[in-house]
Amino acid sequence: MTTATNTPGVRYAVDLVMCIDGTGSMFPIIEEVKASALSFYDKLEAKMAEKNKRIDQLRAKVIVFRDYWADPAEKVMVCSNFLNLRTQASDFAAFISEIVAEGGGDEPENGLEALGLALTSNWEKAQDFAKQRYVILMWTDASAHSLDKGLKPSHYPQEIPQTFDELTDYWSEIPKSAKRLILYAPDTNPWSVIGCSWDNAIHFPSKGGSGLEEFEFSEILDAIASSV
Repeated sequence: MTTATNTPGVRYAVDLVMCIDGTGSMFPIIEEVKASALSFYDKLEAKMAEKNKRIDQLRAKVIVFRDYWADPAEKVMVCSNFLNLRTQASDFAAFISEIVAEGGGDEPENGLEALGLALTSNWEKAQDFAKQRYVILMWTDASAHSLDKGLKPSHYPQEIPQTFDELTDYWSEIPKSAKRLILYAPDTNPWSVIGCSWDNAIHFPSKGGSGLEEFEFSEILDAIASSV
């Protein structure tokens, strides 16, 4: 029987933010994305066990995004709080189950705004965890509006980074050892730029109408598990 090999006395916390494109074009794969989100905890625990490691606290937050220029305020950014996946798994499952692919109009969508909200999350920083890991997962099949696009609608939030450079600065301010960004997004701007230029970012180019391959999902889990 193997046991976890975390350094004795060192406790690990992982915060995971899932940014999910909820627009109509995601309809062919939205159920697959939801299933991946719901199975993430069990699969990550299994991957950690393979590496004889253990996460002491795993929290997840979900941001469902659409388009500020096409959708009503209550539909554009639907966010959960951080939920402890060990003690609040039913709350997490309930939130995921409510996601419906609708709206958005034509692409681009507001994926960068969702990423900006993810970066400003209330990350775990408690002193009783010696190590924290902050992971953002982005699922989208669309390009993204520029953050400096003019004539913003009245329900556009003020706390969003105003430019791509500002968004990049947000990412740079998070300690390199603590952060991971996983993009399942088209091989187009801005996702390809982020995948190439941001530290600890991995980009899996998405193809319209198809979800993550099993080997890609395994790579995502391995990247997270290896960082702990």
